[in-house]
Parts: sequence; structure tokens; C-alpha cells
Amino acid sequence: MAEQGTWPSIRERGLLSTSAALDHYEMTGDERALHEVLHRPEKVAIGPDDNQIILRDQKPMEPARLERALQGVTPTQWYQFLNSKVFMWAQEHRLFGLLNARAYKGLEHDVLTINTAALMERHADRVWLCPMNSGNTFPMPHIRSLDTFQRIADYPTKSNGSPQKEVVEVVVDYSIPDIADFVTEVRRIKGRELLRAIPIR
Repeated sequence: MAEQGTWPSIRERGLLSTSAALDHYEMTGDERALHEVLHRPEKVAIGPDDNQIILRDQKPMEPARLERALQGVTPTQWYQFLNSKVFMWAQEHRLFGLLNARAYKGLEHDVLTINTAALMERHADRVWLCPMNSGNTFPMPHIRSLDTFQRIADYPTKSNGSPQKEVVEVVVDYSIPDIADFVTEVRRIKGRELLRAIPIR
């Protein structure tokens, strides 16, 4: 789920975490901290006007609510951890839940479908699995910690090999520069409405 019109930039640069985007524009000091370790209530554009990257908002992650949910980590550390990762929904119904959230249902988005098996073949050592929406504290601030994220080999499984808890988020460290190799479809979607298919190449 990406900002409307950003697929060409993603295809060229890859999928960037907030930290990777800040590195791309060599942002440091207080300006960097504003985006990387503090709550971001609204989306923010960084970079020159003709070559911007959009950092998505963190509306469902207000500091006071987040503090109630965290174990062994501060809100500042949590924001920094999440901002160093690239996040993907493991299941489409979760995607549509967010697309139809009050803050987003009136907006158009570029939605990427990714071949996760191929992604794992190349990036498995950088992948984390998460059994919850780690960036949401509504309607309840469910308990979470850095241990909520597990590497693939460490993710708890049943005796038959299936996950003990369903995987909600597939998370990759820092960036996926070659994401275009794994994208099978790009759709322009508004709420539940498919507006059009976007050419991949």
C-alpha cells in the first residue's frame, strides 16, 4: 500500500524504509530525528519538490497509547525500530481493512502485489514476521515488544509446521532495492474500488 503515483519511483529506487529515505537525502540531526524517532501524525514529503519521497503517517500510534502497549522499549525506540523497516501485509483482507479506514478510504493508493516466495529466496535473512499490526493501537493498545518480531526460522510453529499465530506483517530490514523483481501486479485502489491496473514495466 503506497501513495498514489509512487510506483515509478518505487520501481526505480526500491521500497525504502523511513531511515533509508532519510539516508537517501542525507538528512541528519534534529531534522532527521523529527521524522525517525518522533510520532508522525501526518504524512510528510521530504526531498526537493521535483523528486520527493512521502513518509506515511503514524496516526494509529499516538505516544500516550503506544506507551501503554510497549514492554521493554520506549515509544522513541519503537518509532526508530519501525522506521528502519519496510512493511508488507501478509493477507489482502488486512490491506483492505487499512484502505477503508476512516483516514484513508477517500484516498487513492498504488497497491503492490508481491511474490513473497521469490522475495524470501533472495532476502530471507533480512525478513521478520509479526503476528499483529505493530503500528496500530486502536481500538485497544495490545501489548508488544521488539520480541514480537521474529526471524523466519524463529517464528513459533505447530507440530505440522504451520504458524502458531497467523502472520500479519512481513517486514524487511532497511529497504528492498530490487522490489520490482518481485512485483506481480500494481493496482490503483480507492477504498474497495479498483480504479485501474498500472503497468509494471
